[in-house]
This record gives sequence, C-alpha cells and structure tokens, in this order.
Amino acid sequence: MKLYIAEKPSLGRAIATALAASVGGREQRGDGFIKISNGDCVSWCIGHLLEQAEPHIYDPEYKSWRMQHLPIVPEEWKLQPKKDTKSQLTVLKKLVKEADELVHAGDPDREGQLLVDQVISYLKVSAKRRSTIERLLISDLNLSAVQRALSKLDLNKNFAPLSASALARSRADWLYGINMTRAYTIQGRKVGYDGVLSVGRVQTPVLGLVVRRCEEIEKFVSKPFYEVKAHLVTENDEKFTANWRPSEACEPYMDDMRRVLVKKLAENVVNRISDKPAEITKYEKKNKKQAQPLPFSLSILQIDAARQFGLSAQVVLSTCQALYERHKLITYPRSDCRYLPQGHYKEASSILDAIKNNTPNYAGIVAGADSSIKSPAWNDKKVTAHHAIIPTQRKVSESSLSKAEQQVYGLVARQYIAQFYPVHEYADTRVEIVIEGGLFIATAKTILKEGWQVLFRSDKSKETEKTLPPLAVGQPLHCERGELVEKNTTPPPYFTDATLLAAMTGISRFVSSADIRKILKETDGLGTEATRAGIIELLFRRGFIVRKGKQIHATDAGRGLIKALPEEATLPDMTANWEATLNAISRRETAYADFMQPLESQLHKLIADSSSGSVDSLRGVTAKHSSSKKKFKKRSKKKASKRKPATGKK
Repeated sequence: MKLYIAEKPSLGRAIATALAASVGGREQRGDGFIKISNGDCVSWCIGHLLEQAEPHIYDPEYKSWRMQHLPIVPEEWKLQPKKDTKSQLTVLKKLVKEADELVHAGDPDREGQLLVDQVISYLKVSAKRRSTIERLLISDLNLSAVQRALSKLDLNKNFAPLSASALARSRADWLYGINMTRAYTIQGRKVGYDGVLSVGRVQTPVLGLVVRRCEEIEKFVSKPFYEVKAHLVTENDEKFTANWRPSEACEPYMDDMRRVLVKKLAENVVNRISDKPAEITKYEKKNKKQAQPLPFSLSILQIDAARQFGLSAQVVLSTCQALYERHKLITYPRSDCRYLPQGHYKEASSILDAIKNNTPNYAGIVAGADSSIKSPAWNDKKVTAHHAIIPTQRKVSESSLSKAEQQVYGLVARQYIAQFYPVHEYADTRVEIVIEGGLFIATAKTILKEGWQVLFRSDKSKETEKTLPPLAVGQPLHCERGELVEKNTTPPPYFTDATLLAAMTGISRFVSSADIRKILKETDGLGTEATRAGIIELLFRRGFIVRKGKQIHATDAGRGLIKALPEEATLPDMTANWEATLNAISRRETAYADFMQPLESQLHKLIADSSSGSVDSLRGVTAKHSSSKKKFKKRSKKKASKRKPATGKK
C-alpha cells in the first residue's frame, strides 16, 4: 500500500479523487482516510497535529513563572499531540505501520514541509523507510493539476534543508518568545502591570513600527515651505508652467528633502524672474513602456484588498483559503511568489473562460484579452516551491460565493487578465529652462497606448495627462510672472491594515543599516506570507494596538512594552539576520547548529537585561484582558522553585 499524507483534508480528498480517476477505480471513505480500489490510501493531518511542548512538560516547576528558571532551554526537544486532533494522529499511526510506501503531500512551503516531516518522525518511521519517502507538490486542487503533480513525484529527502530551516525557526521562536515573555511579564508585575507582556521575534518589531509612527505623528510640528512656479509663454502665445529647482547655494535655507524654508529667498526668486526672458537649455522626450503588473503573492493581495475593500489581512487569508479549499477557484494562496511556470501558459484560454463564467461583470474585459500575449510573469527561473496566486479552470455560480469571496476572487482574476493585455506605453518629457540664472523644470506625460491600465480605471481615475507645447533647445521664452506657493509639511499618516502589511513586506525601508537593508530586501521582510495576518491580529487581541476607523494606533500597554524592551528587540534587524541564516540553511549553506547555538548564548544576555532594565513605562497601565490577569495570578501563587533550569544545547 502506498500512503499519501496530505496537510489538510481538502488536499487529501483532491489527491484521492485524482488517484481514483487515474486507475479507473473508486474511493472508499473511512474515518480520517480514503482508500482507492487499487489498494493505495490517502490520509491527512488537520493542520498541525503536533505542537511544541509547553515548558511545564519539560519540568513541572516551570508552571510557576520565576526569573530563576530563565532562560529555559530544553536539552531534548519534545512535541506533543494537539488535543483536538489527537484521534487523527492515531489514524495516521495505524496507516503508516501498514504502508509499504509513503508520500509526503504537505503544502509546498517551508512550514508545510516541516509539518508532515514532524509527524513521520514522531511516529518513529525508520531511517531506511524515510530515505525512500516521495514528495508530492500541489498548488492547484483541480483534478488535472493534481494529476500532473502526481506524475512528478520527487524524493522527500531532497527537501530536508527546507525542513531543517523551518525547524530552526520554530524552535528559535519558542526559545525567544517563551523566555522573553516570561521575563518581561515578571518585571511588569513589579510596577503593577497585571497582565502578560507577550514578546516575539516578529510581533514586537511590528509593534515597534506602530509605536514609533504614533510618537512621530504626536511630536510632529508643521513648518511652512515655499515653492516657486514660473508662468511661461512661447512666441506663439502657448502657455505652460515650470518649477524652480534650487541650486546648491540655497542648501543652507532648505531641509533634508530640499524644501525651501525661508520665505524671503523664494520671494526674491519670484521678483527676479517676473517679466524676464527665458531659454530652453535641455529637452528630453523618451517613449517608455510599463509591463503588465505581476500576479499576486498573498501579501500583495492582502494589501490590495485592504486598500480597495477595507478587508483585514486575516479576512483576506481566510477568504483565500476558502476559495482554494472549498471552491477550488484559486491556486495555493500562501505564496510569496509573483511568477508563473511556463507550463501554465497553455491553460490561459480555459482559465479566462472560467473567469468569464465566475465573474459575469468581467465578460467585457475577458473578451478584450489576447491569450497570445505573454507577459513577463511566465518565468520558470523565478518560481520556487510555489507560484503566484491565479484563478483555476473551475467554474461555479457567482451566487455561491460570499461578498468577500467575490471581491478577493475578482482581484485575483483581474490581475490574471491583465497578463493578456498590451503593455502600457507613454512618453515622458523633461525640459530644463534658465531664467535669470535660475533653473526651472517642466515635465509632461503623454499616454500613447493605455494597454493593461484600462482594467484598473475603477480603482482610480484615469491618469491625467500633462502636456507641453512644441519646444526645442535654444528656443526663447518669456516668463510672464513668478508665483510663490506656500505649503506646510505634514506628518506621516497612521498605519492602516494595508500600509502596515506593506511595511512588513518592505521592512528594509525602515532600517538605517545598509547591510541590514540588503538582507531584508533579499528575504521576505517581517514574518511570512502565512503568518503576517495572524501577527497583526495577535497584537490587536493582546491589547497592544487598536483600530480607530481605518487607522491603527498603539495603546499605552503597547507603548510601555516597547519602551521597556532593549532597542534590539523592537527593531527588525534581528529578524533580518535570522531570516538570512534560515534561508542559508534551506540552501545547504549553513547548519542548524550554527543558527541555534548563538541564539542560546544571546538569550542569557537578554534575560539579564530584563532584570537590570527599567519597566517604569508600564507603571499605572492597565492590561486589557482580565483572563491574562487571572492566568498570571494563578501562576504567581505557585511556590518558587530552587531547582536550576535546563541549559543543555540541541
């Protein structure tokens, strides 16, 4: 018997259907598995069947939160079955014993690889059997896609580095989160904060972003700045305007964004150029093309859905899962990739036909698509374990989808349709004009061919064209008058769901170190496609951030925690270094131990810092959740232990 172990029941059912169709057999459903008439069997996990053991599993004394226990570092790591899915683990245990061959069918990402690998290890499958396990990678639950994947099985051992990388991250997050949360919760109690102060490698830098943004807005003092416009006329009485570009001599009167802060300087320029001759010294006109927007990764889809429909990241993720598992209308959603395999191109016509059926409002734009166009999205070299999120060939009635499902499917569908529209073409013109020794710039953008941008008119008004009259180098002009434009600096906006997600994915913009920026650009930013939504929601649940309309604000508890922590714990730098090393593990460039050992050493310093640092910022702050208070009070009544914590290394 060949046993296929899927990550979720929906994937297991899709595999079973494809297997039965391939052998011309039938499916026989059991409790937690499906048998095929040829003798093969499909079973599944239900997400994570196993979880990291809580500290008290290693030592009952750890039920009491005491500084003397910290840091807690297991000598031998333990997993424990999740209570609500323990019966499914029992099903798998029996089937694994009966099976002659095993096929790993976890989701095609780092966490999916580890999830099934851990079950196989927990069930004590021998090393000999593990060496022959095959790997099945599926990103589309429709029959034809699953059958194609079944014909391309690989050896599971080839994915061992991916699993090791996920394991290192899982254990490191446990070590960091458990120890730092306990340390700062204990310190918070000393100043009267009666709640749990949760600290995490990713959640805390995200909170730090929100806290610093709120403080920046509150401390912001608006300042006036000044611009100068020249109103110009040609010999043929054609009029246009140009903007003053201050010279280096003006730098003492400007801010770091080159905005003029001294009104008299701007007034002087206005007076000097009014009713004076002008001359064109440089003229550039370039025809440009803008390629079709790439299909969605999960984060970019979440950002787009938040901007257009106000959907939270978690709602978008849940909606995507339903579209993928229940309706089978989109491909694997937890993807960080925006490219497609070359082989998918041949399915374009049938996918476009399905979109027309599933979203009748798109019938017109589907009719305008040209399936012979091949955008840059099809690129095998840029596709990793999974590809971009796109619609499948499946057809359903639009009425069977919820409003959120229709909205999210519509976004995915439109982004796919855009691949079959022509590139956007436009002309950029830049003119340099000298007036009384001062440099002025006039620009224009003329649309030559709207192309794919025609699909996005509903999101924003059609791009306004700015035109210039016919101009040439050396052409004389006349400046009729100068105009002083007074503006005021504005604070940065509060984060919203969309902009906070964008900040997490583009976190490199928020660090000062060039080396750290480089690492963050090469990694996935803060968190992963699968975890970002949960991290944001976690901060809301723990009372560290709140929504005010669409804005996200830090609470007193969130601010207090960030002030209490060492700066390194509140910045993305540590996460950047972690991700760089974890990616190196997945590429076989470094070892698991090379990542874990330095972390264990760092924990001792961080715990010591928590004792010597100040948590006065939390004095007088009330915890949001009464359940957290009760939980901590129960723990604090436990008798203090004198036993030393485990300090062994993995």
